[in-house]
Amino acid sequence: MHARSTMLAGLSLFALTIATPAAAQDAPADRYDGNAIVVTATKRDASIQDIPFSINAQTAEDIQKSGAVTLEDLSRNVAGLSVQNLGPGQSQVSVRGVSAGQVVRDQPGVKEQVGVYLDESVISLSLFTPDIDLYDLNRVETLRGPQGTLFGSGSVGGTIRYITNQPKIGVTEGSVEANLNLVDGDDIGGHLKGAVNVPMGDTAALRAVGYYTRYGGFINAIGPAGGDDVNSGERYGGRLALTFEPSDNFSITPRIVYQKVKADGFNRQEIYNLYANPFTTTRPAVTFDERQQYLLLREAFEDETLIADLNINIGLGGASLTSVTSYINRDILVSRDASALTGSVSVDLGFPDAGVLLPSNLVDTTDLEVWTQEVRLASDNDSRFQWVVGGFYSTIDRVYMQRLPTPGYDAVTDATLGAGTSAGAANGFGPNSPYNADLPYDIKQFAIFGEVSYDITDAFTATAGGRYYDFKETRSFVSGGLFSNGDNRTDSTKSDGFTPRFLLSYDVSDNVSVNAQASKGFRLGGVNDPLNLPLCSPTDAALFGGFQDYDDETLWNYELGVKSQGRGFTFNAAGFYNDIRNLQVTLDAGTCSSRIVFNVDKAHSMGLEFELGLNPAQGLSFDLSGSIIEAEFDTTLPGALTAATGIRDGNRLPSVPKFQLSASGSYEWPIGDRASAYVAASFQHVGTRYTQPADQENNPRTFTHGLPFGGAPANAATTVDLELPDYQLVNLSAGVDFDSGLSLIVYVNNVFDENALLSFDRERGGRARLGYSVGQPRTFGITARKTF
Repeated sequence: MHARSTMLAGLSLFALTIATPAAAQDAPADRYDGNAIVVTATKRDASIQDIPFSINAQTAEDIQKSGAVTLEDLSRNVAGLSVQNLGPGQSQVSVRGVSAGQVVRDQPGVKEQVGVYLDESVISLSLFTPDIDLYDLNRVETLRGPQGTLFGSGSVGGTIRYITNQPKIGVTEGSVEANLNLVDGDDIGGHLKGAVNVPMGDTAALRAVGYYTRYGGFINAIGPAGGDDVNSGERYGGRLALTFEPSDNFSITPRIVYQKVKADGFNRQEIYNLYANPFTTTRPAVTFDERQQYLLLREAFEDETLIADLNINIGLGGASLTSVTSYINRDILVSRDASALTGSVSVDLGFPDAGVLLPSNLVDTTDLEVWTQEVRLASDNDSRFQWVVGGFYSTIDRVYMQRLPTPGYDAVTDATLGAGTSAGAANGFGPNSPYNADLPYDIKQFAIFGEVSYDITDAFTATAGGRYYDFKETRSFVSGGLFSNGDNRTDSTKSDGFTPRFLLSYDVSDNVSVNAQASKGFRLGGVNDPLNLPLCSPTDAALFGGFQDYDDETLWNYELGVKSQGRGFTFNAAGFYNDIRNLQVTLDAGTCSSRIVFNVDKAHSMGLEFELGLNPAQGLSFDLSGSIIEAEFDTTLPGALTAATGIRDGNRLPSVPKFQLSASGSYEWPIGDRASAYVAASFQHVGTRYTQPADQENNPRTFTHGLPFGGAPANAATTVDLELPDYQLVNLSAGVDFDSGLSLIVYVNNVFDENALLSFDRERGGRARLGYSVGQPRTFGITARKTF
């Protein structure tokens, strides 16, 4: 612990040392405001340089010039932010190395580690981070470190906030944007988007946004359901907001957001499939190419989201009252080709080849309804003493269902295992579906929070805050079918606690400040689903069968940072240490085709993050950001659990790169009197990672398939290096901006066509399928934008 504390102090002092002289030399006598970015990370407007903790804000101009269309694109430009992509609308976000492993589609009880907000409305949902369209956003804020005081559960690692442009009274404006792109040289994508702001008299305004995007595919499939570019898709939707402001002290803004995301498949690149592999002799042997998979059935993903919220602000003279009411309804469908999974079980059961080859469709559906209400009262004056106090309530109804429709499966089952076997295992569910499960969740949470800030001197400010939370979750579990246990049970868990935060901020000079923070964050616990015991080997059943529920995860963050700015530069840096207790680790329970979550007593993440912006000459700008993170377990599990789980003192936390770097530059110059041109380039490096903790045990790993199907020998095995390699992305763009409001942009993303391996995918412990989720290949595009 002493060594870690020394490292933390050293990194922070290093950051302060390299920043302060530059600031002292370059800063003018008066405080330099530049193009200050105003953020609301403390529930009030403030310059990003005045926020007393580490925060990043990507503005609309940043988003447009970087070509970012998803949160994953943005993450490569934000120090300490990493996103694990499992397909459209299925990203997992971590900040500063606080990560517990890959959460998969059939783990509805797992809570998120990073809170995600659309303005004031919380929209987080564990695996299914909403794939919000970035058009007409004002900015995207990344609040690093636990934000449990003001933003609650799910913000144990940090908080992401999508901040939209609000209706503007008395202003008529709008924009339209069209794009056409070519993905992987053979599939067309593009989008059409528009936004308009319309005044409605002197006291109201309406802002409307609409968009349609077509995603080009880049995954090719072989097999009966094969084809090219099988992971193409689309996203469409819009936002409609009305602001009514009859006086300076009162405003009300109702809003409706609708979005639907559809994908025809997933960005999965396979290296082994039960039906297609190098080992078969009575079937054609197959060695997969890059960005290729095998399908007996086409796959699909759909996410239909409706958000309705109401924001009311009332000025009370020296204070302001804010009420935020939100309603979310999401219907999510994940339809996967589970033929290899079902077929691998069928081989174990001794089914004939005809039964092993039956197409099997795993259908996961989520029906989500969320109501949240937050009311807060905040000071609204220029005094040394500032404060905010509020209450929060949420109720979540989430129904998760799984079905495994496999036409003809009951007949093969009864012929092989005896008449009546299928009906005897059904437990009330329908025929020809060897696995079925219904999991309704009822989650309620209440919280009271507050934060006070006092300027002890003109240069020295102290802040303290806290949040009390009370949480209860009730979950039922009913399952049926040959692969299930025939469960019918109801489990409940509840918890309460208090999370404090303390901050100190000191202005060394007009343009240099240092800040220190100690803050606690939390992630709510839950209940595991029972293992699919009929699928488990005896060893895995014994090893993983004892994990039922898991407690709240807590984290103490200790941080020391510096913020500085001057003529032509901005430099922010922070060193941090996170002491994590009861880390909720997600594990693949081997042959059981189940996942479990359990608590690891101790873990930590520590490191340094920095962001540097330079404008050395008119029209010329450079940005450099990066993070160095050590995220490791401080606990070793006993016996066979060590190798099976990877929970060993010194092993890395999963999905977190040790080193991440982003560099970009642009140059803009005038073309005549009525236009300007620019060229831009960016480079992004993402370091090595592991998908799950156990991946660093016995690595490279040999997966023995043990399935004598298609003439493959029983000892057929595939060896894989489970350390995901680092990858580098280079993007280039050029554009012309006309005074008339027209902009034309051409770009090439992933110039060198890097095949980035984002996560490792295994089905039934590698007996059914092995592969990777991969990133988008080289993409050429052109965009036209018109503002008015």
